[in-house]
Formats: sequence, C-alpha cells, structure tokens
Amino acid sequence: MKILNGKIISKQNLLLLGIMISAVLIDQLSKIWLTSSLQIGESIELIPSFFKITYAQNTGAAWSVLEGHMTFFYVVTIIALILLGWYFKNLKDYQIVQKIGVILMIAGTLGNFIDRLLFQFVRDSLDFRILDYNFPIFNIADILLVSGVFLLIIDETIKTFNIRSKLKK
Repeated sequence: MKILNGKIISKQNLLLLGIMISAVLIDQLSKIWLTSSLQIGESIELIPSFFKITYAQNTGAAWSVLEGHMTFFYVVTIIALILLGWYFKNLKDYQIVQKIGVILMIAGTLGNFIDRLLFQFVRDSLDFRILDYNFPIFNIADILLVSGVFLLIIDETIKTFNIRSKLKK
C-alpha cells in the first residue's frame, strides 16, 4: 500500500491508476501522431475497402450529435468524471471487473476532454467501412469508453442471471 494525500491507496488501485494514465497517454500520443502526419480529411488506407486512418475533427459527441455545444460537453464531462470517481471509490477490491470498466471509462472520458479543452474539438482517426456502411470515425478514447461500459454490462449480466454459479455446476 502507498500513501497518497494522507490516504492509503491499495496496490490494486495503484495499478489501475497506472492503467488509466497509460491509456490516456496512448490516446493522446496517437492523436499527436495523427495531427503531425495527416491533414484534415486525409487518409491512409491500411486494409483496402475496410479500414483506414483518417484525420477528422468532431465538435460534437458520437456521430457529431450536439455539434458545437462545447459548454454542454464541459459540464457533462465534469459531472461524469465526478460520478465515475465516486463510483470507483465505493467499489470493493473483489469488484475488479467493475473497477477496470470504470477506469477505462474515466480514461476515455479524459482523452476526449483533453481534446475539447485544448482544441474545441475531438481528434478522430479510426475509419471503418463495414458491409458498405461507412461507420462514423472514432478514436482510442472512444474505444476505452465503450470497452468500460461493455465490462460493466457483462459483469452486471453475470450477476443478474447468476451465471457464475451456473457455470460452476
């Protein structure tokens, strides 16, 4: 255990903090590479007709919803980070799947929040075409956020339907 601001932090939480910081750094480093390598709208095709890296700027949320409403995003993001922090603080050490899910959600939220604070838009790059549908361009922070939500849903589903005990039989 380590002491942080006069409080003891468990090895598990210290490791999770390291994961969160690393995830935010990976997101931001990928965006730095993107902006230094491509112009807005420019692409590098990696898998023909399926996946390319495309530099896009998004002033909204997913699918450019609420485009240009930065104050709204600042307020919602700060509230989300406070609630996620509170939720994490109240989780027990044995609730590791939930802890990892929340940490990923915080990392994703911070990654896009940094962009909004610094640039007034989010830098997106992952561009997929799936069965002739050009999926909206997204970034690593979005993957972190969605993965965290997915982990919470899976964990809650397992608890709700008592799947763990059924698998042991």
